[in-house]
Amino acid sequence: MTRTKTNLLYRLLTGSDDIEFCHKITRALNEGWSLYGSPALSFNEKTGTTICAQAVTKQTSEPYDPERRLGDY
Repeated sequence: MTRTKTNLLYRLLTGSDDIEFCHKITRALNEGWSLYGSPALSFNEKTGTTICAQAVTKQTSEPYDPERRLGDY
């Protein structure tokens, strides 16, 4: 029996704390990415905006290629 190697991909998604960021996370989840850890928040005093960050991971049998956009897996 041949065993397929699985690669784990990691991305850190960031953006303003708004509906667009929520859609970015939802899209990643629907493309097979999984939440990794808790979200992080930071406040930019100059712009008055809250910045969100959420790590996501994805298992794939495709070989890792550093030239390829992680969102294209």
